[in-house]
Amino acid sequence: GALGVLALPPATIIILGIFIYEKRSSTVLLQRNKMDADGLGVAVKGMYKTIKYPQVWKPSLYMFISLALNISTHEGYFYWYTDPKAGPAFSQEFVGIIYAIGALASMFGVLIYHKKLKSYSFRNTLFFAQLLYALSGMLDLVFIKRWNILLGIPDSFFVVTEESFSRIISKIRWIPMVVLSTRLCPLGIEGTFFAFLMCIDSFGQLASKWSGGLVLHAFGVTRHEFGNLWLVILLRNVMRFATLCFVFLVPDSDHLDDLVPSDVFPKNQPDDADDDIKLLLL
Repeated sequence: GALGVLALPPATIIILGIFIYEKRSSTVLLQRNKMDADGLGVAVKGMYKTIKYPQVWKPSLYMFISLALNISTHEGYFYWYTDPKAGPAFSQEFVGIIYAIGALASMFGVLIYHKKLKSYSFRNTLFFAQLLYALSGMLDLVFIKRWNILLGIPDSFFVVTEESFSRIISKIRWIPMVVLSTRLCPLGIEGTFFAFLMCIDSFGQLASKWSGGLVLHAFGVTRHEFGNLWLVILLRNVMRFATLCFVFLVPDSDHLDDLVPSDVFPKNQPDDADDDIKLLLL
């Protein structure tokens, strides 16, 4: 049924790939392969030279640390949402609505950064964004301990407000790192180096999920046992505050400043070949 429908697009592509014929030109292919090999060599040398600059590896390290230390507790939190005894017993449909509202709220984070924050330095923006991100995590602890009930705030209203606020802060925290990544890319290998930085960020997010799973397992949190979930949330928030200690790695410059020297590419290549290689890398 549904799986068959999902399989139709890739199956169609495979069938078209079999029947669409394209004449192969060995001469052009050899020339392109040689240019690709030359471009790869230049890219590797340029990336190695660039990453050695302190103004590049320091913010790259911060971005990895800020993502890796933010241990993921999503799995335990989701099961607690829907648990009828320990949690608020939300339906799966309502949980989906919560995440959908949070996704819409994150758009306000984009607007806030674009209208109010983009003129500030990367260091100041990331410091206060990380601080607010850590403080917003304390709302999860309030909800886990059900202190919102003591304050007379209904679960549904509190969780929607908390999710929206957290998504807005998360987006304000994420956008400066992406903008900073674009400023760290040297001229000529912008696309290649940006992909390299995104790989570092992806590895940080993967480390966050791995460490989150290990912490949940170590504290005995399962889909039916949530006694120590509040400790996991508290530890996550402490790690978020600890990330503030590494903000000094971020340059105190804005999005218009040049952070990478312009002499990354070697100068001993012919101009025409150099232009062709740069076009391939982009």
